[in-house]
Amino acid sequence: MKLSGWGAYPRIETELAAPRDEAELAEFLVRGDAVARGNGRAYGDAAIGRRRTLSTRHFAHMLDFDAERGWLTADSGVLLSDVISAFLPRGWFPLVTPGTKYVTLGGMVASDVHGKNHHKDGSFQTCVEWFDLMTPDGRVQRCSRTENSDLFFWTFGAMGMTGVVLRVCMRLLPVETGWIRQKSIVAGNLAEAIRVFEDNLDATYSVAWIDCVAKGADLGRSIIMLGEHATIGQIPPDDRHRPLHLPVRGKLSVPFTPPAFCLNRYTLRAFNALYFRMGARKAAKQGGVSLEHWDSYFYPLDSILGWNRIYGRRGFLQYQCVIPLAQAEAGMSELMEATAEAGAGSFLAVLKRFGAQESRISFPMEGYTLALDFPASERNLALIGRLEDIAIAHGGRFYLAKDAHLTAARFRASEPRAEDFARTHRQFHPMMGSALSDRIGL
Repeated sequence: MKLSGWGAYPRIETELAAPRDEAELAEFLVRGDAVARGNGRAYGDAAIGRRRTLSTRHFAHMLDFDAERGWLTADSGVLLSDVISAFLPRGWFPLVTPGTKYVTLGGMVASDVHGKNHHKDGSFQTCVEWFDLMTPDGRVQRCSRTENSDLFFWTFGAMGMTGVVLRVCMRLLPVETGWIRQKSIVAGNLAEAIRVFEDNLDATYSVAWIDCVAKGADLGRSIIMLGEHATIGQIPPDDRHRPLHLPVRGKLSVPFTPPAFCLNRYTLRAFNALYFRMGARKAAKQGGVSLEHWDSYFYPLDSILGWNRIYGRRGFLQYQCVIPLAQAEAGMSELMEATAEAGAGSFLAVLKRFGAQESRISFPMEGYTLALDFPASERNLALIGRLEDIAIAHGGRFYLAKDAHLTAARFRASEPRAEDFARTHRQFHPMMGSALSDRIGL
């Protein structure tokens, strides 16, 4: 069958299997040229096997919870949304979460996901105590910082190339309420936005929506949203009797796939201008401070079912890079100028500040990360190539969980760790293979 990631581009022929237990999984795995697939939320071709793709949907049970330490042990196919549903009412929330809750725990390990708090709490690996990994020879190994540590650290960010994660033990964060106390700050351009981030490194969460079609003096104008978990004393009195039981928000859906011509420089410019005005108006009220439902703060797009369809039948591409701190402003300015000049910006461009991170192959490093969505087209593929070259020139690298375009040459130009990763893969796990690993030369 043909499979794609969340971006619906590219679509690739593969054999899809859904083993029901570890013995059946091992049988598929030893045949080689396979990769695991959770809920299919990697944007590109990372979770599509070179020959076969192994779904983890039958590995989806929560196994144990240590309430004293906040340690949850669960199968790799468990969705983050199910973890939140089960444990937020008990006063626990994920310490690190990506921008969607519809990802599996195994996918979170493979991507080494990051959130709005990377500058303070790091990536997902910081809250994982251990995981069980089935390697391509069918063996199961417990991996932690002290046991099979080499395999532990190589697995985070390796996009499934070390084996199949079976179980994960992760630490949750204790919280008093399900509300986020948000402060919105307007930045008139990119330099101001970066200054706001740097002045608020003590904020637990920080993220910016950035207008990717504004030019000139307005280049990079943004709404920065800082966040803290609200205490009981900070929420309305009427909500204090059930501070963790927030009403489930209604969801919208995209009922059909619109024609590609609906997304053009005029609709993008109008949307970005409107979004900026709305954000500025909100920032002007009550000093920019508001209480936000946890779902809308962390997962705004999850409230729109099938939002990936708005980009048309050809799908879309997401470009996400990180540029080191010293070159971030210059590099981001070039990226924004190229995007605005092309008139091909995205609806929800996101800028975040990363903290320091030393890792074997994970994406984050200290600096700034920018994520942009583009409808899949030859013109936008060429634009992404230009954006990749700009990021590489400024010492940047790319998020493989989002990527559907990077070539082997550009991967190596952006990744001084690439050869060590390729050597490790060839030595220990040559039987693992995905469309992504073929494309970037692993």
